[in-house]
Amino acid sequence: MPPITIGTPGASWALLSNATSSLVIDWSREMPRVLHWGARLDHFEPVVTERPVPRASLNDDTSLGLVIEGSSGFGGRPGIEGHRTDGTAWSPRFAVAAQPVVTDTSASFQLTDDIAGLALSLEVELSTNGPVIVRVGLINTGHDSYLVSSLAPSLPVPAHAVDLQTFGGRWCLEFQPDRMPFRGLTVVENRRGRTSHARLPALFCGTSEFSEQQGEVWGVQLAWSGNFEMLAETVNDGRRHLQAGVLLAPGEVSLQPGDTLQAPEMVGVYSGAGLSEASQQFHRHVRGFPNQPGPDRPRPVLLNTWEAVYFDHDVDTLKDLANVASSVGVERFVLDDGWFGGRRDDTAGLGDWQVSTDVWPEGLGPIVDHVTGLGMEFGLWFEPEMVNPDSDLYRQHPDWTLTTDGYEPLLGRNQLVLDVGRTDVREHLFRQISELLSTYDISYIKWDMNRDVVQGSGADGRAGSRRHVLGLYQLLAELRAAHPDVEIESCSSGGGRADLGILQHTERIWTSDGNDAVDRQAMQRGFSMLLPPEVMGAHIGPPIAHTTARHQPLSFRLATALFGHLGIEWNLLETTAEERAEISAAVALHKRLRPLLHAGDVVRVDHPEPQVMVHGVVADDRTHAVFAAASVTSIESTVGAPIRLAGLDPVAIYRVSLLDQIASARLFGDKEPAWTSGPVDVTGAQLMTSGIQPPVIHPQSVLLFELQAVSAG
Repeated sequence: MPPITIGTPGASWALLSNATSSLVIDWSREMPRVLHWGARLDHFEPVVTERPVPRASLNDDTSLGLVIEGSSGFGGRPGIEGHRTDGTAWSPRFAVAAQPVVTDTSASFQLTDDIAGLALSLEVELSTNGPVIVRVGLINTGHDSYLVSSLAPSLPVPAHAVDLQTFGGRWCLEFQPDRMPFRGLTVVENRRGRTSHARLPALFCGTSEFSEQQGEVWGVQLAWSGNFEMLAETVNDGRRHLQAGVLLAPGEVSLQPGDTLQAPEMVGVYSGAGLSEASQQFHRHVRGFPNQPGPDRPRPVLLNTWEAVYFDHDVDTLKDLANVASSVGVERFVLDDGWFGGRRDDTAGLGDWQVSTDVWPEGLGPIVDHVTGLGMEFGLWFEPEMVNPDSDLYRQHPDWTLTTDGYEPLLGRNQLVLDVGRTDVREHLFRQISELLSTYDISYIKWDMNRDVVQGSGADGRAGSRRHVLGLYQLLAELRAAHPDVEIESCSSGGGRADLGILQHTERIWTSDGNDAVDRQAMQRGFSMLLPPEVMGAHIGPPIAHTTARHQPLSFRLATALFGHLGIEWNLLETTAEERAEISAAVALHKRLRPLLHAGDVVRVDHPEPQVMVHGVVADDRTHAVFAAASVTSIESTVGAPIRLAGLDPVAIYRVSLLDQIASARLFGDKEPAWTSGPVDVTGAQLMTSGIQPPVIHPQSVLLFELQAVSAG
């Protein structure tokens, strides 16, 4: 029996394909289900996928649908749960209501359950740059309200996906991968009201001990910036799936007749060549967002004033700091907390977004004009979603907070959360921020959010976290429309709000409040598994890290920050002439490599020594690459193992050069490999199989080397 092709009249399945992967969707059992998600297929025969019916089970094989229904008999976690106010319609069963709209790379469905009074819109898109995107909407077609408990799509993965990777962490130590067997039920929940430092809305699974360059890998992320639930489940009939959705509080969503609940996008990737290739697909997805700057808008090197002066704002000192910043090549100067209202420390002032006349008697004009006169852009810190009880705003509008009436609210960092789900709150914040953006030449906002949401009720008394996130998105979109040239950074005590949802409204993530370069090596590696380097704020910190009190050499700090969106978080007025020269060299090197670093394919390399972290970026055409081997702590052997690169053209010849402009690797062997003294030409095949022998280097050193193709493959 020949396979049915897309578009054949009466066909009940479709084969969607891009250059590297395929997805087969079947809707013969009403709720659409995925029969294959993985390597590209040119033909498909669905009959060989039919499953037997074992004894002591339901008469028909149960369906693992894109939205799992409890009514289907599948033993896993349902993807839709809810009920009418009288407790009915708690287990809907949907049917395809019209002929699906199917193309080579997408399929759209309309489903209904007339008994429950519900409808579903379901769209699956296999994008040309790799990811599959699942969109689900629930419509209340009944005559009374419907309380929704969950709405979360699922993507099945095959039985040979036996390893699972989640992400954890804490403040100043975000983006920590956690590997485990994929068995039973693994749930990653977040109830903090923001994406959080502790857990990320992302999962990877793959074949046994999948690595950066080996094994099949499937990954999903949820494009959402609040409470979420990520699920990896294996049921006893051998099937397994990944599920992603908003974690709703009791009673948080009540759909009125005619209302629609749209779930955040679930974005999935498949790689047949390891984790790095899977990450590259997520990176290309983000690079396709309309708000993200393209190659014609380089990401400016910035200096942020927080760790330089904290709340101690003095216009002359800040002008001097701007002068030094400009001299080392900084392109954007960001004034952090302390410029507004009664904000002399972290106990007061949040919510009063007017320039403090006590600190800035002439307004921000003198510092803005000075910074822009030096040829730099000016950026400004805000924390619009927060309010201190000691503020004019709170005294005028205590009812605007995301708290629950009758209970004493819990403070965090001496502040409360404003209910941005309210229209009047958004309008107030828009007016205040927009007025400043219109008054001063501000090119950049550092948008901070420094505490969790606890017992947060909206004006109607219902849980308000979901509406707060939606209100945040709306406020950011309105500011973008009014000030299209202003870029925005998502900061949340560092990396507490890093996700695909916020990146559709912002251009940068502040990776972590921790600038300790040892910790940063691991955090930035974890970050790169999900998001591209150009959105990763990576700053050169002071000699003694403010969050760990650990001392690190300047060369190590410079090389660690080189690969992200480069910045400086350091009082440069305290530096020596020699240190400024090193910083200038690093900034110049970053600017030269920036077109590659911010557009190429990130490659993380498997290396036998866990103390050495190897990663790089390779151009799309494989003619240019730069790699780093960071020796974080001492290795066991006296001579390090060869570094086997990845992602190169095997038949090309590359000229390999040590990048020593910032003296990143401190060589201390009696005799070093000859290639460190001058360029050497090597085939890509040799570099990826035999590797390149590193010199002997100290811990807290980074070996940087560049590859230029001198003979194409």
